[in-house]
Amino acid sequence: MYDPNNIFARILRKEIPCSPVYEDDYVLAFRDIAPKAPAHILVIPKGAYLDISDFGARASAAEIEGFFRAVAKISADHNLTQQGFRAIANSGLHGGQEVPHFHLHLLG
Repeated sequence: MYDPNNIFARILRKEIPCSPVYEDDYVLAFRDIAPKAPAHILVIPKGAYLDISDFGARASAAEIEGFFRAVAKISADHNLTQQGFRAIANSGLHGGQEVPHFHLHLLG
């Protein structure tokens, strides 16, 4: 079940600050506070989705398109596409997901 008090929900409500790199109607992207690469950006949908499976099952077509178009823009804007990057979405306890709000890690 989705916890509306998870850290990403609180960031979306502006209760906790972040270092944003991109925002639109569908997503917020910001720098990870414990980066695992020189570029480590978290991309989160603005909707309340538990993980990637929940997002794929319940998000509207506009939300899904907006999310992945934002990922493409962010990766291009931060010069990740030319050299290559990793896009990681952990899912659930055994998948290593630490925050119960769907998010994609972009590492380059």
